[in-house]
Parts: sequence; structure tokens; C-alpha cells
Amino acid sequence: MKTIDELLAEGVDGKRVFVRADLNVPLADGRITDDGRIRAVLPTVKALADAGAKVVVASHLGRPKGAPDPAFSLLPAAERLGELLGGSVAFAQDTVGPAAHDAVNGLQPGQVAVIENLRFNAGETSKDDTERGEFADQLAALADVYVGDGFGAVHRKHASVFDLPARLPHYAGYLIATEVGVLKKLTDDVKRPYVVVLGGAKVSDKLAVIDELLGKADRILIGGGMAFTFLKAKGHEVGASLLQEDQIPAVLEYIERAEKTGVELVLPVDAVVAPAFPDLKTKAPADATTVAADAIPADRMGLDIGPASGKLYASKITDAATVFWNGPMGVFEHPEFAEGTKAVAQSLLDSQAFTVVGGGDSAAAVRILGFDENAFGHISTGGGASLEYLEGKTLPGLAALED
Repeated sequence: MKTIDELLAEGVDGKRVFVRADLNVPLADGRITDDGRIRAVLPTVKALADAGAKVVVASHLGRPKGAPDPAFSLLPAAERLGELLGGSVAFAQDTVGPAAHDAVNGLQPGQVAVIENLRFNAGETSKDDTERGEFADQLAALADVYVGDGFGAVHRKHASVFDLPARLPHYAGYLIATEVGVLKKLTDDVKRPYVVVLGGAKVSDKLAVIDELLGKADRILIGGGMAFTFLKAKGHEVGASLLQEDQIPAVLEYIERAEKTGVELVLPVDAVVAPAFPDLKTKAPADATTVAADAIPADRMGLDIGPASGKLYASKITDAATVFWNGPMGVFEHPEFAEGTKAVAQSLLDSQAFTVVGGGDSAAAVRILGFDENAFGHISTGGGASLEYLEGKTLPGLAALED
């Protein structure tokens, strides 16, 4: 895989460089609530602009249905990118139409343009190779060189991620090079003890990575909504908590495998429960109480791991040499159910381990709960991509950058 440093050594002055970024930022009433992904691509964009490239930045945002939708416009992200770069950024109101060509043709060396949301064109996400290829051909007409730096999308076989690199000289940007380097430390050269913390809502989202990690991790700590399927599989009452009963057979198999292979599988010993899911907009009191994990009342749902579980998990992380964390321990957006996630984040900071926060809601929690991002070893920009890499899958966007 060639890197951006090799591209810069070859020279980019005056060249149109297409940067496939991940500007898929969360928005509330048209305002960005977390600009982490925009900041993550800054080193690549700035290096190219400083070297005299005409930089064309492209990304998706949300899930529009193959047609323009103002709710998913990249304009707020383009404006924020300009602020972070300290200068104006041109914005094209289409992807491959007249506005995109005008914006790119108007660039001077060292300037940057952002084209509109790639998913406004059905060819971006099409499962039909021909349709995707036709859109990739149109995108290729905007550039001389391709730089892949949208790690959060490399697990998608989309036109701008998979098909476009085949049509242009292609290189990995700084973010992708960093992400892959970190993930190799979790797969090829792991320092032990290796502790994995998994949370989030659905156990079905994590089964494949658990399957892979049972042969690699020393300890796996389970939290979030997915923990209740594990607790139910152990025969415990989980009340009205999130439960995937159809996954219980798979969970039982993993519990048995963990015992046989010597992997320590740690489940919550207590839980913070409430009568109903909390209001995340008003953050009104939710009548939360803490109960033992094997004694959740039938009319209550578990919404966070409890304080005893937080202390237990911290003790399992203390001596770790490597920690990978993906998924919050509870509904961290509400103050009454944020303490479990805070406890895990703090335990990562208190350890001497190489710590990796696996993107998605975990990365959002770090920022929302006020932790210093720079204090962690690495915060990934791609939760789904990170998990699929650890599952051993071939990621289309990474494969496309290989020569």
C-alpha cells in the first residue's frame, strides 16, 4: 500500500487530488455536535494543500436514499473544514455535475473544494458493479490522483471507496495509515495481557468479533445492552432489559468456549435500572436504582452497569498491556446511566496499557463525557471498520489501496 508520503515525494503541485474522507459527523438542527472525524482528516488535506495540490474532498453523510436531501448536506462539514484549515473552502452543490466541475476547475494550487454528499447519487452504494463503476468513472473525471483517508467507510464496497481507486493512481492518507498500524498491534503483535471491553446495544453486532477474539484475547469484559443476553443465557432474570433471545444459543457456546480456552469472560455483577428508557432530550430524572445483575425486577430495564461492575472492570484492566474498547456500558447520553461508561474510560486512562477506543459510540462518549482524547493511545474513527478488521475480514477500501 503506497502512502501519502510517497505521493508527496513524487510531487503534487497543480495536480487534482481526490481525498475520500469520512465527514460523516453527527448533526443536530444543522449544527455539528462532534467534529472529530473532520479533525482526523486535517493532516492529509493540509499536507496536500501545502504541497500545492488542488484538493477535492468527498464523503458521505448519513443514509440518504440515492437522491439529494438537504437534511444530509455536507455544507456544515465543509464550512467546519474551512474553519479548521484557517481559510475558505469551495463547496459544490452536486457530486459529479456542473457545480462539482466548476468548483474543481476553479481551484488554484493549494486550495480545497468539498463536493456534495456522495450518497446523493445512487451509484455510490449500488450493489450493481456496472452502476457503481459508472459513478466511479464520473468521479475519476474530477481528479488525477486518489487518496483514501475515510477509514470509517473502508468496510463498504462503495464506488468512491472500492471502484474509484482502480481508476486512478492511489495512496493511503495519514489517517488510514495510522488506523491500520494500530489495528495490527491488536492482531499481529499483541502485548499481553490483552483485554477487550465490548458494549453497545445488540449482542448480534458483536458475535463475529467475539468469535475471533476468543482465540486471541486474555479477558473479554461485556457491558451495555448486549450484556443482558449473556446474563439471560446464564439463567438470570433480566426484567424488561434489551434481550435477543435468538442469540442465546450462540452466547452459550461462547461462554463454554471461553471456559475451555482459558479466556476470562467477565459479566456485570450489578446494573442500574429504571422503569422505562430515559428521555435523552430533556434528560429528565429516570427513577434509576441499582440492583444485583441476577435480580433485575420484572418491571425494570437495565440501562447501565452498576458501580460494583465498574470497579470490577477497572480491576481487570489495571494490569493490561493492551486494551481495546468498543461500545458504551450504558445509555451514557443520560447522566443517570453514564457512570459505567465513565468508569471504563477512566480505567483505560489509569492503566499503563496501549489503549484503543474503537470508534462509534465509544469515541463519542469519550468526547461527550469530557475526557482528554489525547490521553488515550488511539481513538479510531471507524467503529464498524475496526470490528470487521478484528474479525479478520477483508475490507474493500483497504484492498483497493493495495497494489
